[in-house]
Amino acid sequence: MAQRWDEAVSSSRNGTFLHLRGYMDYHSDRFADFSLMACDEGRVVAVMPACREGNTLYSHRGLTFGGWLMATRHFDVTTMMEVWTAATALLRDKGIKHIVYKPVPYIYHRYPAQDDLYAIFRAGGALVESNISSVVDLDAPLPFDRGNKRNVNVALRSGVEVAQSSDWKGYWAMLDSLLMEKYGKHPVHSLEEIVLLQSRFPENIRLYTASAGDELLAGVVMYCSGSEVAHCQYIASTERGRDVKALTLLFNNLIEEMSLEGFRYFDFGTSNEDGGNYLNSGLVQQKCRMGGRGVVYNTYNIDL
Repeated sequence: MAQRWDEAVSSSRNGTFLHLRGYMDYHSDRFADFSLMACDEGRVVAVMPACREGNTLYSHRGLTFGGWLMATRHFDVTTMMEVWTAATALLRDKGIKHIVYKPVPYIYHRYPAQDDLYAIFRAGGALVESNISSVVDLDAPLPFDRGNKRNVNVALRSGVEVAQSSDWKGYWAMLDSLLMEKYGKHPVHSLEEIVLLQSRFPENIRLYTASAGDELLAGVVMYCSGSEVAHCQYIASTERGRDVKALTLLFNNLIEEMSLEGFRYFDFGTSNEDGGNYLNSGLVQQKCRMGGRGVVYNTYNIDL
């Protein structure tokens, strides 16, 4: 049913390329897929990417967010309540006792789609995790502060150039080295995985780098969803890149480019650890000085 699934995601109000089977299934060996499809007289009205661990259903542990992806037409909150009732009956029958639910943040919605949040409230769901992301509204972007404007000029005077790149191997080597040095961790995606995903979604997954001559100084992977959100992933900078303010120039150029491409939001990403209980104040203030303002990525627990 992969084709019907993808058609439902593509025509939904709140689905992204992350929810297509070509993205979800690349790590199918890590998760026991338990995705749900809701139909009304044969018509798919909603789908939910999900996996199962014991008696808990997650939506979905391999994705940043998921939840019910709802049809645009002939679907309102009363339909959502019917879907929720039918789904919980099925899940109880399958031995599921808990749902950990990560709804799609509103900035990714092509049309308002928070019907599921009302259903969670009615089901007695509890907020268990909240991460804050810093987002620029590209319809009316706030300008960089004075310090970041100076940093852009520092980078330009240092000969830093920004461009889209296909050197995934070179960037991943730099990224892995920096992550291991600072956190003792490898990137979540291996080089082989990110190259595979980029080959499947070349317009959605893009690498941008800042360099001086042949020296790679900084980079970011952009996840571009429809015309809604350009989201930053895997941000990294070398020591020299930090000295010459390469990332500031990179973000300055990307915000302008994504705006010209018609994206509505530029998402710097979250600044939390420990399920939102720790806030990296310096990091979030840095993003704020480049125009970012808060959007939450929430997680709920529902006991069945």
